[in-house]
Amino acid sequence: MGKPEGSGQGLPHVPVLLTEVLDALAPLPGARIVDGTFGAGGYSRALLQAGATVVAIDRDPGVAPYAERLRADFPERFSFAPGAFSALDELVGAEPVDGVVLDIGVSSMQLDEAGRGFSFMREGPLDMRMAGEGESAADLVNTLDETELANLLFAYGEERKSRRIAHGIVAARATRPITTTTQLARLIEKAIGRKPGDQHPATRSFQALRIAVNAEFDELVEGLFASERLLDEGGRLAVVTFHSLEDRIVKRFFDPEKGGPTQSRHLPQTVVEERRWVDVGKPVKPGTAELAHNPRARSAILRSARRSSAPPRPARYDGLGVPRIRGAA
Repeated sequence: MGKPEGSGQGLPHVPVLLTEVLDALAPLPGARIVDGTFGAGGYSRALLQAGATVVAIDRDPGVAPYAERLRADFPERFSFAPGAFSALDELVGAEPVDGVVLDIGVSSMQLDEAGRGFSFMREGPLDMRMAGEGESAADLVNTLDETELANLLFAYGEERKSRRIAHGIVAARATRPITTTTQLARLIEKAIGRKPGDQHPATRSFQALRIAVNAEFDELVEGLFASERLLDEGGRLAVVTFHSLEDRIVKRFFDPEKGGPTQSRHLPQTVVEERRWVDVGKPVKPGTAELAHNPRARSAILRSARRSSAPPRPARYDGLGVPRIRGAA
């Protein structure tokens, strides 16, 4: 949900923080691990090479050739289930699982495929749908009113100039629909300008539209709670995120006290809830060596924890800091 653009073009599909993810999951031979965001299969292959059995999940039909390759290489220990990782516990079934890895966001191969419409660096249809279903980014850009569009860009992209961008988009679409990635990128650059050395002015807006199109925050929250339901005591969860909004959600999910209000000493003390996650690791970022060969990893953060014996919680959004669009129901 946020792998950066504009660098690393043409690089192979390198799994981010691979060594650190393997360390967090500690996949002993025979362990059963769920790769909830399969992509090109980098994590899955490394886990299989470590001796684990892997169940992979992805909602993008474009990953099928990568899954077939791994199935051919590891016929006894690899299986693939098409679907969204928000329902990973339903897709995996009842057999015990030792670990789950989630790499949140758009993959390098999606960014590099112009026809998917994820990248402002390549001419393509303004699509951004990971599963190829539902409303596209073009639908949102051409139908939302100016206030709704500005609020979306601000909430999901943290775009401080969202009102100027929305105004420019609405004015432009009155003449002709906005249908391509480069058309939208040029409009945004015209609306807010571009300073030398800064990130591309369309970066945050493209992030916001992609998150909205794919309901990525909902997917993340539901996927975290699905992992909590699926993993028994001692099971490990490793989550790689690519921007502060996602990282905040994961941080508060592992440690709900981080998101709760400070308890006043003058009020009756509330009962402390059982911890569902223990051995919560410190956030891990890529080192210099990884960044040198994979610049797209620069904003990645890994958080991991081990499942306690406490029963799973009902899925809930309060306290997680999930961004909400002003005026939305």
